[in-house]
Amino acid sequence: MPRSPDMPRVAVAAVSVVRTTLGVCVLAVLGYTYVVGVSIDGANPFNYFGYFTNLTCLLTALLAVALGAGGLAGRRPTPAMDATRAALVASMLVVGVIYNTLIPGTGTAPPWVSTVLHVVFPAAVLVDWAFVGDRGPLPWRRLWLVLPYPLLWLTVVLIRGVTDGWVPYGFLLPSHGLGWILGHVAALLAALLAAAALVWALSRCGGISCFLADPRTLDPEGDTAEPVSTVPDHQDLLK
Repeated sequence: MPRSPDMPRVAVAAVSVVRTTLGVCVLAVLGYTYVVGVSIDGANPFNYFGYFTNLTCLLTALLAVALGAGGLAGRRPTPAMDATRAALVASMLVVGVIYNTLIPGTGTAPPWVSTVLHVVFPAAVLVDWAFVGDRGPLPWRRLWLVLPYPLLWLTVVLIRGVTDGWVPYGFLLPSHGLGWILGHVAALLAALLAAAALVWALSRCGGISCFLADPRTLDPEGDTAEPVSTVPDHQDLLK
């Protein structure tokens, strides 16, 4: 499938500013929450970012800033950035859905912080992915790309649970037994793959770029032509 048409520079700049601002704001919220929590939980960043929400928000915010800065500098997202972004969007969806449906109102963070990290930010990255068409269609055979990050997180957390007794969530406590933990892990991974399927499907939608397409990328009949670009096609690099 072809890439989405190029957007005018004004639209690219506007999207880039929003992405950068959103990413910086989330980083500020994470920093504020960490400092406030030092008096309660100590100054251990491994504990703070051991929470899937905090770590995923950190990585997604950093990527948002990188995408925004790149857009302002006139650089188009690379296929690797698209794949990374897709995996993080899927993880953010899991963060938002599970918190708001299964464990709403829990945790020690101020309510406004939970709203930002569990509602506003996941919704924003989903809207960005769905409606800003500066990403190419992702091949379904690469759906597995959503798994390495959460599996690595789970591995580290479970090792810590066995060695020093610290886990971020109660269902991961070793005292529950292997069967209990594996069942919950399987359910989480299934939810992640379902979220990834939605993200992969949305990557095939042109988004708002179809309506804001640079006229230079359109032929006289109004059909979208391939924009001139030195960036290789996504599917070629992701084979």
